Amino acid sequence: MASEKPIVVVTCTAPVNIAVVKYWGKRDEELILPINSSLSVTLHQDQLKTTTTAAISRDFTEDRIWLNGQEEDVGQPRLQACLREIRRLARKRRSNGHEDPLPLSLSYKVHVASENNFPTAAGLASSAAGYACLAYALARVYGVDSDLSEVARRGSGSACRSLYGGFVEWQMGERPDGKDSIAHQVAPESHWPELRVLILVVSAERKPMGSTAGMQTSVETSALLKFRAEALVPARMAEMTRCIRERDFQAFGQLTMKDSNQFHATCLDTFPPISYLSDTSRRIIQLVHRFNAHHGRTKVAYTFDAGPNAVVFTLDDTVAEFVAAVRHSFPPESNGEKFLKGLPVEPILLSDELKAALGMDPVPGSIRYIIATQVGPGPQVLDDPGAHLLGPDGLPKPAA
Repeated sequence: MASEKPIVVVTCTAPVNIAVVKYWGKRDEELILPINSSLSVTLHQDQLKTTTTAAISRDFTEDRIWLNGQEEDVGQPRLQACLREIRRLARKRRSNGHEDPLPLSLSYKVHVASENNFPTAAGLASSAAGYACLAYALARVYGVDSDLSEVARRGSGSACRSLYGGFVEWQMGERPDGKDSIAHQVAPESHWPELRVLILVVSAERKPMGSTAGMQTSVETSALLKFRAEALVPARMAEMTRCIRERDFQAFGQLTMKDSNQFHATCLDTFPPISYLSDTSRRIIQLVHRFNAHHGRTKVAYTFDAGPNAVVFTLDDTVAEFVAAVRHSFPPESNGEKFLKGLPVEPILLSDELKAALGMDPVPGSIRYIIATQVGPGPQVLDDPGAHLLGPDGLPKPAA
């Protein structure tokens, strides 16, 4: 077998996505099938991304995985589900008579290293980017070219939405085997160039209750959640798709905020109740509504996932004024120059009228920083060997 490469290595990046019509609750815990469809916006990888290197070699004795430099338990059920699914698809492709460009045995063990350029498990959709990136990298290394929704979904439901750029729908599907519970793109990232996204990082700590446990409790105890999934979400999906296609920011912003509020209402309707929002989160909600009221229309819109951090949508002509309003209401304590990360934003002075309209006592230091970003593309393969997180020995490269 002289032709076999001793090691095959692929490195990919994948984006974070933020749902504007929320996914909360599963009808099948093992297959990770949702009780309702959802719709998300893919954020740009220049600001938020997961990078994953997957390597297979006949010399590896076991599957291994490292996350942000620490070796993790490869036996985690969701990780195993992704690996099983990819290997199944690779076998299926092999048996369908496709000439495999990589003459590799499917019995080869895989080493995976993954890192995020943003806080993990802080409610910034790190698992979505992580599992999308894992699915994408494993598919490349094993020569799988089919739809990867199922592979990513088995790791983290919302990960299937991170397989595409732009605006993405995850159709809940009907089938018990989940084959029709897949993600597809509603519009590409180039569709709405003026749209901007500001992430207001309130806390980068791990959240008090993880999404998986929270969802299970909500499905079991919240009547409001069931009503939302069956009676409200289908119309919201259609309306949100229309807002995006027509680039109707006013309607997009209002529906985004209403859906976020309703999701958090179902968390409070859960028994015992779950609260992911902090006092600072609620102040941000108040700030957004007062800012919009001052302007007489919806110029900014918030959404919160299962955590305290706000994701704010606006158009490029409003970013500078809203960032100034955030600085005024939540003055940075010390890191004035590091308070704003990502896309550059011109500093401007707030008008006295707007300051008066906001009418809030400043709370210094309660927002740690802002990440300014925009809509971005789906997963990418990095061709530069220097980007690999694993060395030629299949072990993580020492930190530079």
